[in-house]
Amino acid sequence: MAEKTLVIIGAGLAGLSTGCYAQMNGYQSHIFEHHSKPGGVAPAWKRQGYLIDGGIHFVMGHKPGTALYELYRELGITARCVDMTTYGRFTDEVSGRSVLVTQNLDRLADDLKALSPTDARIVDELIAGARAMQGLDLSEAGMSKPPELVGLLEQLKEMWVMRRLFRYMIGKYSRPVADYVQAIHDPWLRECIKYLFLPEVPAWFIFMILALLADGQLGLLEGGCLDFVLPIEKRYQDLGGRVTYKATVEEVLVEESPLPAPPSPPKLGGRGGRDDRAVGVRLADGREHRADVVVSAADGYSTIFKLLGGRYVDEKIGNRYRNWKLIRPLVMASFGVAREFTGEPWMSIIKLERPFAVGNQVIDWIIVRIFNYSDRFAPPGKTVVQVSFETEWDFWNELRQDRPRYDAEKERVAVELLERLEAHYPAISSQVEMTDVATPYTWWRYTRNHRGAYMGWLPTPEVINTRIARTLPGLTNFYMAGQWVMPGGGVPPSLYSGRHVVQLLCHRGGKPFSIDLP
Repeated sequence: MAEKTLVIIGAGLAGLSTGCYAQMNGYQSHIFEHHSKPGGVAPAWKRQGYLIDGGIHFVMGHKPGTALYELYRELGITARCVDMTTYGRFTDEVSGRSVLVTQNLDRLADDLKALSPTDARIVDELIAGARAMQGLDLSEAGMSKPPELVGLLEQLKEMWVMRRLFRYMIGKYSRPVADYVQAIHDPWLRECIKYLFLPEVPAWFIFMILALLADGQLGLLEGGCLDFVLPIEKRYQDLGGRVTYKATVEEVLVEESPLPAPPSPPKLGGRGGRDDRAVGVRLADGREHRADVVVSAADGYSTIFKLLGGRYVDEKIGNRYRNWKLIRPLVMASFGVAREFTGEPWMSIIKLERPFAVGNQVIDWIIVRIFNYSDRFAPPGKTVVQVSFETEWDFWNELRQDRPRYDAEKERVAVELLERLEAHYPAISSQVEMTDVATPYTWWRYTRNHRGAYMGWLPTPEVINTRIARTLPGLTNFYMAGQWVMPGGGVPPSLYSGRHVVQLLCHRGGKPFSIDLP
């Protein structure tokens, strides 16, 4: 007999992970998902015979020998991957210069120095940082347990494992990449390193990416996001879990504590010394579902300030949602092209000679993904080419109030992007059979992610190592999972956060946490 019942909000990676580990440990869970399919911000969809992959760019630790690979096994993930031998190609349309970021660090060093011989010292520094991180399993660093269960001994053990990297985690290497690259003389090389991931991440994060690339621990999903997501859903259902789709949760049901209210009102809407209790959820259609525990693996802002009415917020939480920066939302245009792109890198980062405007923003960089590494994305002889760029939430959110103008702007953006692609892939416009444009509003419509922030918080040096509690003050039997409690976001934190919730449940229930391999 199940010991406790769980309601889980959201069937993204975090929600499905929570459900799997809950079922493994004797809890009976039921997931309610707003969308009609699983995956959350790791979506994929079909258009005119083409598969559009809108989420996971690449996965880490897809080969045996890492803690992350074992996590995949536990969740039944069987997705086939193509090893990444190159991270991508940077191209400057103005100067005509380009560089391919390859897993061969010696070749990469030579190519970067060829771009700017005067920057040889900082190139050597970059490569030395990557080499220092090679061969280390960093996939579980800081994620093996939830912060509530990490004691001093575990912290010391983790510090010992990371001891050889200390020099690369402090000082100038802990500063944002945008600051770190100011020491580079050549403007183009500076831009290449700055946009290798996100300009705001600490410099050591770039070292880690290059190390994983060199170690062959970055992979491209042969079948896109769904090949990664659907096995977790199947694993969850095989374990006895239930999922209800097209079921939007509008409220977390709470029973208030009978204790008297504190003499002075708590700050920021918190309940002070009271311990209210989550008892279930109410759906948009009015139905209520009761459970012993409620877990939100949904958008953090919506959970705290809408589903719970902002009643369980302390100073830390208030500061986080007021002041922390969000991942900038994207426009993503996918084109089904009657053409093969043999030999082209899977990703190109292009600085445009002719920028164009979208709202109040000037777009001078675009990212081009070419899905030429698998035959799963397009019919024979054809290819999906996807272009994305960062954009403004407010512009698209306001524009969508006027649907004809919204659709017209999407069409205009698609035309602008195709014009820019012509310089690199001549005649591509005449070969396009399918066009699909997703905006920040698209992300919000299907996932409810706050302001279209598909990965939650921007992983700045101040934020990326912050440990966030999986609970809220003044509310018992309630937990949170997902990218909003794991700054930095992405696949590993989302999956680990689900395991964290069940580790906490087991700990507080006085039972061992167990794993049942498929």
